[in-house]
Amino acid sequence: MGIRRLIPCWRSQYWRMVVVVWVFSGGGEAEVRGFFPFLEKTFPGCRFERKTPVRQKPGPKPNKAGSYGRTGKSLIDQIKQELPIALKAEPNKCDLILVFDDLDCRDSQSQKSKILSEISKIPECADIEKFIGFAAPEIEAWIIADWNNSIAKNSDFRGRQERMRWWLSAEKNVPFDSPESFSEYDREKDCCREKLSEALIESSVYQAERHNTRFSKGLHTPLLLREIDPNEVQKKCPLFRELYNYLNNFCRSS
Repeated sequence: MGIRRLIPCWRSQYWRMVVVVWVFSGGGEAEVRGFFPFLEKTFPGCRFERKTPVRQKPGPKPNKAGSYGRTGKSLIDQIKQELPIALKAEPNKCDLILVFDDLDCRDSQSQKSKILSEISKIPECADIEKFIGFAAPEIEAWIIADWNNSIAKNSDFRGRQERMRWWLSAEKNVPFDSPESFSEYDREKDCCREKLSEALIESSVYQAERHNTRFSKGLHTPLLLREIDPNEVQKKCPLFRELYNYLNNFCRSS
């Protein structure tokens, strides 16, 4: 485990121990805007620093496809590029390298091995602890797992959340007791045959009346991730539980 650093506490004359976690996250803006506040709220003993996606500068956005949110092999390539830069610019600062990505129905152990294998080729981070975490198949599975604290309580879905839940279960076979198992791997697309986030959007459209708000990955996913109870999610999502238990222990052991 890395060496904890003493930094001044803004609200106190005393110094306190802070665990610094560098986060290399896949996905797009919805995942970024939801995942990082979730980490900060759930694991206050750690300070999470975003390394990827690389923050976009003001001005025209690049036209290159995939230049912002990446996943799978593209994320691995980005980590290989950005991690050595961070290690050179901020040596001896990081206690944990956290890689997080949507699993998209891929095999978790295979993906974990691929990522660790590539990171291990960077000698400067040999002594830094590493953890690979996944949202399976997508981060919206956490919202599904704690439906009562997410969709059910949101004013945009009031009065139709029960119909949305029924439609997801009956028409899309979404397993509410094990949402990480939704869909199956499509070898040609290298992702799930069906997207959980798209099913959630479709449920809100199907059950919508005039002027009803449809589920938005960009708007609702970040908002609802702040409302979920991790204790509820970990009961239904084994990969989430693995991430939750690891960070819970790591961020408390300063």
